[in-house]
Formats: sequence, C-alpha cells, structure tokens
Amino acid sequence: MQSERFKLAFIGTHGVGKTTLCYGLAARLKARDVSLEVVHEVARLCPLPINEETSVAAQSWILHSQIAAELVASERHPVVICDRSALDNYVYMMLRAGRQPALDGMVGAWMATYDLLVMVPIIDTPSPDGLRATDPSFQAAVDSGVRKELERRELGAMFLDPDDREGWVARVEAHVLEALAPPQLPLL
Repeated sequence: MQSERFKLAFIGTHGVGKTTLCYGLAARLKARDVSLEVVHEVARLCPLPINEETSVAAQSWILHSQIAAELVASERHPVVICDRSALDNYVYMMLRAGRQPALDGMVGAWMATYDLLVMVPIIDTPSPDGLRATDPSFQAAVDSGVRKELERRELGAMFLDPDDREGWVARVEAHVLEALAPPQLPLL
C-alpha cells in the first residue's frame, strides 16, 4: 500500500491530547499494515527544568533531541508520527527567552521536513500528570505562540475542530491514507 515517505506532527500546547492522537492514529494505520514509528514527546526525558521554569539550555536539549529522534525514525520507517514538532518546542523557548537567532533558521528549515502539521486545539484545562504545567494561562500562551509562528512562517496546518473530538483521528487518518495511496492511472 505504501508508495512513499510521510511525516506528520501533532502540534499545539500541552494537555490537549496530542499523545492520545498519536497512539490512536498509529493503531489505525498499523491495522492497515502501514509501517510506521511514533516519535514520543522528548520533553519528558529532559534532565533540565521545563514548563515555566525552562531555559534556553533545556529547550535546546529538547529541540535537538526531537530532531535526532525524527531523523532516526525517518530512516527506519516510511511513515513517522510525531508527538510535537520542532516548532512547538521552539515556542516554549521563545516564551521564556525570546527568539534565538542561532536556532530560528534551523527550526524554519526543519519545518519543511513535515508533510502534515495537525494543530490540536485547547478543549479543557491541562490535567496534572506530574510533569506538565497546569496553569491555563501558560497553556493558552503556548497555544497562541504556536498559532502565531504558523502564521509568521506561512506554514499550512490541519486545524482540528474543537467540537468534533470524536472525529479527530478519522479525519487525520483519511488525510494520511490519501497521501499514501498510489497515484491513479487515467482510464482514457
């Protein structure tokens, strides 16, 4: 079934369901024999403070770890599903320390490696999970920052409807399957 490579990232702020969507989409695509790998959110592995207490060092570690994980996954599997992108990781850095010229260009160039960005909206306040920030204003600031960076960088994204959470996985799956389908030959 697979005819080419495809990389997508679920993007947005924390606590909106990106990880759940990654697993849901992966399960549905695996059931169709799609060879894929999920790049898990690397912020959970960061040995430095994150969230509101993050630093340029912490976010640089996260950003470079994300890119490294995506490079490995892309070499091993034709389809890669990312729980975050370089862009949303960079937004956390910008909220703490402003735009970083040394990394800004790298983020811009890396964003061209995604075939699909899926913006997951805020539908509820973040639940405590022992790691992520629970302050709704911080959650909203990250969401706003991601949206502004998408616009500033002129990056297209699929925006999920906050009123149709039950249909999110099916909508993304349909898009991925259409992208992976072999081209149709003209009949006449």
